[in-house]
Amino acid sequence: MAEKLVVSVLGHRNSGKSHTWNTLFGETVKTGKYQRKLWLNNCEYVDVFLVSGSPEERETYVGDLITDDRPSIVLCSMQYREDVTTTIDYFSDKGYEIFVQWLNPGRSDTSKVPDSLALIHYLLSTGATVQLHLWLGSPSRIGHT
Repeated sequence: MAEKLVVSVLGHRNSGKSHTWNTLFGETVKTGKYQRKLWLNNCEYVDVFLVSGSPEERETYVGDLITDDRPSIVLCSMQYREDVTTTIDYFSDKGYEIFVQWLNPGRSDTSKVPDSLALIHYLLSTGATVQLHLWLGSPSRIGHT
């Protein structure tokens, strides 16, 4: 098992990626320059680096957004578009265990959308774990290689 973990929320624009991080932290959060505490309960926390606002939407290389030196845990928004593979490759090349929660359908989607970019296959080929969020039911696990 890798010593580094990236937990990512993947979705179209306005699918709920930033809302996910805001809910997790209990307040509006944005990408910072340093790691922050993610409280697990009243007395335990883990240090995480947050990339809220996908690198794809910002048209910025994810490595330029992670200013803290090699964080152990990264929380990262990823936008469902072709160039997201650059972000995936960054984490894979740096030795991160990759967990992706795909918001499909997202908040602004009218229905579930097909994986026209074959990102699930791409992610699984990197050893990632992918989970598909179904708004009308509980999350459904896609798989892990």
